[in-house]
Amino acid sequence: MTTSLADHLRALPDESLAALLQLRPDLVVPVPADVTALAVRAESRVSVARALDGLDQFTLQILDAARLTRHPEEGTTSTDAVLAMATAGPRPPAPTSVRGAVDRLRALFLLYGPESALRVAGSVDEVAPYPAGLGRPAAELDPRAAALCADPAKLRRTLLAAPPSARAVLDRLAAGPPVGSVPPGALQAPAVGTEDDLPPDTTNGGAPTGSPVRWLVDARLLVRVSTGTVELPREVGQLLRRDSGPLGPLRTSPPPVAATPREPKLADSAGAGQTMELVRHTEALLESLAAEPAPVLRSGGVGVRDLRRLARVTGLDESGAALVLEVAYAAGLVGETDLPGTTTARYGADQQVLPTGGYEVWRAMSLAHRWEQLARAWLTMSRQAGLVGQRDDRDRPISVLSAEAERAGAPAARRAVLGVLAGLAPATAPSPDEVLALLDWRAPRRSRGREAAHREVLTEAAQLGVTGLGALTSYGRLLLADVTETDERDDPLGLRSDAESGEPSSAVRALDALLPAPVDHFLVQADLSVVVPGPPDPMLAAELDVVAEHESAGGASVHRVSAASVRRALDAGYTAEDLHALFRRRSRTPVPQGLTYLVDDVARKHGGLRVGSAGGYVRSDDEALLAEVLADRRLEPLAFRRLAPTVLVTPYQVQRMLVALRDAGYAPVPEDAAGSAVLTRPKLRRAPARASVATRGVDPLAAPKLAMPRLLGVVEQIRRGDAAARAARRAPAVVRGGTTRTAAGPLPAHSHSDALAVLQQALRDKALVWVGYVDAHGATASRLVRPVSIGAGYLRAEDERTEMLHTFALHRITAAVRED
Repeated sequence: MTTSLADHLRALPDESLAALLQLRPDLVVPVPADVTALAVRAESRVSVARALDGLDQFTLQILDAARLTRHPEEGTTSTDAVLAMATAGPRPPAPTSVRGAVDRLRALFLLYGPESALRVAGSVDEVAPYPAGLGRPAAELDPRAAALCADPAKLRRTLLAAPPSARAVLDRLAAGPPVGSVPPGALQAPAVGTEDDLPPDTTNGGAPTGSPVRWLVDARLLVRVSTGTVELPREVGQLLRRDSGPLGPLRTSPPPVAATPREPKLADSAGAGQTMELVRHTEALLESLAAEPAPVLRSGGVGVRDLRRLARVTGLDESGAALVLEVAYAAGLVGETDLPGTTTARYGADQQVLPTGGYEVWRAMSLAHRWEQLARAWLTMSRQAGLVGQRDDRDRPISVLSAEAERAGAPAARRAVLGVLAGLAPATAPSPDEVLALLDWRAPRRSRGREAAHREVLTEAAQLGVTGLGALTSYGRLLLADVTETDERDDPLGLRSDAESGEPSSAVRALDALLPAPVDHFLVQADLSVVVPGPPDPMLAAELDVVAEHESAGGASVHRVSAASVRRALDAGYTAEDLHALFRRRSRTPVPQGLTYLVDDVARKHGGLRVGSAGGYVRSDDEALLAEVLADRRLEPLAFRRLAPTVLVTPYQVQRMLVALRDAGYAPVPEDAAGSAVLTRPKLRRAPARASVATRGVDPLAAPKLAMPRLLGVVEQIRRGDAAARAARRAPAVVRGGTTRTAAGPLPAHSHSDALAVLQQALRDKALVWVGYVDAHGATASRLVRPVSIGAGYLRAEDERTEMLHTFALHRITAAVRED
């Protein structure tokens, strides 16, 4: 009868072994050399922990039942024994549910062997040391506690004699985990009474003489396992659970959700509105960074002062601004670059954060495409924006974009929360507590202790428009499925198939149907305000950025034309006729006469002054205008001096002079050394382009799931390695590098000339021969081959098992023995 996991795996057909590798993809990263290596990896702590992390609460409880019912000597259990323990509680589950859980555990090979002699995979007891929250048997903890547990009547009397405070401690430990800590020094006094006597507990009218834990230790109901640590024996815990069953309450299905489904259109409409807000906030934040880059702290990240400035610009609170900045960074829209004038990339004060070149490409996309890039980056980034503002292990505040906000499990947490919402009926909005309860049942090992992170996911999903009114939107569901499919592809670093074909994803198409169509026109009001009745298309948005000031956003954004905005347009190269044509072409209302006058008035003054660098000079053909500038008291700080009737000079730089003249109401234009006017848009600095996390990798904790044909190829490779390992064990000792032993004693290893003779004869007879050789790393190896040719210092031979041709250097061959 086979007992090892390797033997069981070796006996499986290829399809069953491939099914195991599909359920546990980490077993083939990298591909194991043979079945024995596969079994060792399947029972390793890391692989077992990953397999347990994916199990629901009921399946874990059934695994605990298998562990608790094992025979103490043989280490085996049976399906019937597991079924008997699982149905021992007051609300027993259906036998079919228990057998289904056992089948899942056997498919994962956490249980293996026949149903009458099931074995638990190694390392399960190490990864989860307390099955069902129960402690170790009393016999493993303390012989005196074992003696008490061996007498059921005495154990019950002892429990009944426990004071209320001590009984509360027992009930808490019986619920699990069974180990507790006590203050230092609480257990140092000698125990009271003997092995057969209860400790005195009737002093002061029945009150215990010491602490409750001390009373329990003296009564052998708790066992001290180390200084300040006690453990509840398994037998005591099972007795305390007599009302709920040895495994505790069993739930074969997830807890119900009280929320009723909403109208899907309501959730989608609310989410779509939030997607527009997200894109607008992201654009406003990046424009603010372009105008005033944020310096990188020497400890990494962006400081609190700059984060507050960005929050004021976007109209968000600091946590919302941190989320938008983190998502934009993950999407490749924000990056670090050296400060102007630095020649080496030094991290810290010599760097600043500003938009990358990808920001220009992103701005030219449709609204749905822009949202998808942000949402996909959020879903896959390994950063937890909710940590910004909290304290790290060294009691220092965590800054936005700093390394302390990295969390490898963040993508898995987001996918788990959204997976819960996706598993409900469409437009169902459960409460956060209901979501946490579902997570605790679906994957208790992953969810416990991460409640705060899961609540942050719900908040961030609402801010990003992935959810609407608390329910997962239809396009959010499609995005989640798309990202999950990408993560499970054979090549997890590859791009999506729709991205490769240039077609929009299903999530983009669904969101496009919900968003208002982009508009290419606006409405000019008499007060020179410009109303855009919908999201502007990229071309219109670019024109409005130049010719008008943004005032408010929403379903209909409002802009305003001012003298400063007209001057900015003229500086960018527009002429008065260009602006008139722009307003006539784009406006669906008659262009107000005041706007025409404003454009003409600013254009008439524009370029009346010419600014260049001498220190700096001002020249004009209008001597009266130049005299007005010289006499203007607001410009006295510039210290103008007349060089000629048409030229003024100043010791200050051109940029300062331009700002001062424009603030005073003039409209100067810079000119080059040849006297030509320089009309150009403001130069935008950008950080080096960065790839988004969506193309660099998805979930650091997830392994890609391979397709079945590829898995069958992996199984074939493992089988070949297993056959090679068995063949190597059959190789003669002289070929393996040892000696051949006879009745008269060991024989010396073959000489090199003997090996060549054997090889030449095997070549003539076309026979199989064992070849021992030293590889390039100096290790001794052996292989069973059929010689094909010998010459030029090399042996060429075919391995019939793998059908591969191998080449051996003759000087590295140590021995050769024919296969009989």
